Amino acid sequence: MTTKPLNVLFLCTHNSARSILAEALLNHLGGTRFRAFSAGSSPRANQQPNPVGLDVLAHAGIATAGLHSKSWDTFAGPDAPQMDLIITVCDNAAGEVCPVWPGHPATAHWSYPDPSEGEASAQHKREAFRQTLLAIKRRLELFVSLPDEKLHAALLQTSARALAQS
Repeated sequence: MTTKPLNVLFLCTHNSARSILAEALLNHLGGTRFRAFSAGSSPRANQQPNPVGLDVLAHAGIATAGLHSKSWDTFAGPDAPQMDLIITVCDNAAGEVCPVWPGHPATAHWSYPDPSEGEASAQHKREAFRQTLLAIKRRLELFVSLPDEKLHAALLQTSARALAQS
């Protein structure tokens, strides 16, 4: 008997750094149990994932093919994949009024500092992305190791929100 994967959407304002890292990581770590997506509340015109983030992912052995910035409106329509869990990964997106998501998925907020923010040397930016990747990875490793009963719709929000404390 096969079970459909748990669909998880990671949200950030521009969908260029943290949400992209989280999408790639969960698809890498989650096997057949999880399917990750990412989007932004207001990606800029022609927004693309931050190249430093893509480089850090690639150096960690995580696939980057197909990653691209997109609006959260992509996932709010009737033809979009139905999400089971939506996780905001930046404080700005967490404070915004989100669309009404089909299926009323569970929600959680996992705060991470923006590795692309500020003026820093290329080496410092790369290290900031690497540290953000490691922080997201630690939390996602806990998430993917949760037993199936903790991922049941009735407990999913509680389980995901508890991980914000780890």
